[in-house]
Amino acid sequence: MPYLLALDQGTSSSRALVFDDGGHVLATAQQEFHQSYPAPGWVEHDPLEIWQTQLDCARQALVAAGITAREVAAIGIANQRETTVLWERATGRPLAPAIVWQDRRTVADCERLRQAGHAPLIQRRSGLELDAYFSATKLAWLLDHVPDARTRAAAGELAFGTIDSWLVWQLTAGARHVTDASNASRTLLFDIHRQCWDAELLALFDIPAALLPEVVDSSGVLGETAASLFGAAIPIGGLAGDQQAATFGQACLQPGMAKNTYGTGCFLMLNTGAKAVPSQHRLLTTLGWRIGPRTDYMLEGSVFIGGAVVQWLRDGLGLIEQAADIEALAASVPDSHGALLVPAFAGLGAPYWDGYARGTLVGLTRGVGKAHIARAALDAIALQTVDLVHAMNRDGAGPLTELRADGGAARNNLLLQIQADLLGVPVIRPRQTETTALGAALLAGLAVGVWRSPDELAHLWAAERVFAPGRNNAWREERLAEWHRAVARSRDWARP
Repeated sequence: MPYLLALDQGTSSSRALVFDDGGHVLATAQQEFHQSYPAPGWVEHDPLEIWQTQLDCARQALVAAGITAREVAAIGIANQRETTVLWERATGRPLAPAIVWQDRRTVADCERLRQAGHAPLIQRRSGLELDAYFSATKLAWLLDHVPDARTRAAAGELAFGTIDSWLVWQLTAGARHVTDASNASRTLLFDIHRQCWDAELLALFDIPAALLPEVVDSSGVLGETAASLFGAAIPIGGLAGDQQAATFGQACLQPGMAKNTYGTGCFLMLNTGAKAVPSQHRLLTTLGWRIGPRTDYMLEGSVFIGGAVVQWLRDGLGLIEQAADIEALAASVPDSHGALLVPAFAGLGAPYWDGYARGTLVGLTRGVGKAHIARAALDAIALQTVDLVHAMNRDGAGPLTELRADGGAARNNLLLQIQADLLGVPVIRPRQTETTALGAALLAGLAVGVWRSPDELAHLWAAERVFAPGRNNAWREERLAEWHRAVARSRDWARP
């Protein structure tokens, strides 16, 4: 039986899962790692800690599955996207902490570029909004603030990568400096239509081309691990950003199919097939995956704070002891008693793209207790997703007929019922909820012949539960009107 090892490197933890050729999880390992917030709006990770936790998890998962490296057909990697690492080619040593996708330190840099009129060009070429979320301004900041970085970068001594590139570099002992097309499409430096690094965008952000990784397919053997890491070399066959991997794992393989991942953030992705659909409502046009001659494009809506609002209730306010406790607490009341929470802790993503927005809790009365705030937090996750779906519909990519749900918060039955009620379409949770890791494993399996084509993969997906909407349109419209009033009060709060 061919086994596949998936490395799922996320924002708050590194994970590794072993799959069989039926898409079943045989073993899993997970380690959280440190989150650093050195200044307001800044978020950093230690690249070496990411690598070490990911390596440890991979080794632990193999042991737990009772298999050796020689029994693994291939490794697939899914990664937190946009997070930016700069390292020395000679030593593999990072020059600074990784700047995480949530980090907002370059909001003012984006604003200057926008005022100079560059946003339309950036959107045409990259499909993305000009925002601090993406990698380009993060990399430029590192080059400007790490001593001698620009000189060394121009001399070819340094390497840039998102987390996929960083892991592949480490896994191959520096033999391969690559990224796949899905991750490249998240940098603001990649022309998604010609599928290459764009010289004009590189010049605009002042990024030396010598820093950049080679762009490879999302499915295809790109190298192999150093034999010393696992006792034998393992082919690396799959590479994709975590949201693209989750879409693949959800078998959203045909145009019109969509999934939403309820993780640290929320990420709604709709397959638009071979056509890159430009958004008129501030969504992202991005690559889903590239497999040989086939490229699937996506329309994406990104919410910065999804499940992270539950972590805030746990760690910041102490309202719950464990994240899973929020469902029972929120279900203990019928509604939020008029309270609305806009979790703009890192600004607002799509469709607002307001880096100066900040978290807002409104509608408070003496009758509001912690259960109502918990309910408002779940409402906020779902309401942000409704904004994304409505933007997709206005872009002509809908109407959505169902939404496939995954991610850690998708285990919350109350959240998915709230989502279905607010959307007015069924929300479906799959039997296999490890869709990000599964997508990475499927991409890797395709590369080494476990499956012959993506069309063979749809049968691996099955529904576990369908949440049917139980509210009428008048109720939905009233909730959305209240939500948009609350959002308006959070906008532009932190502008200097």
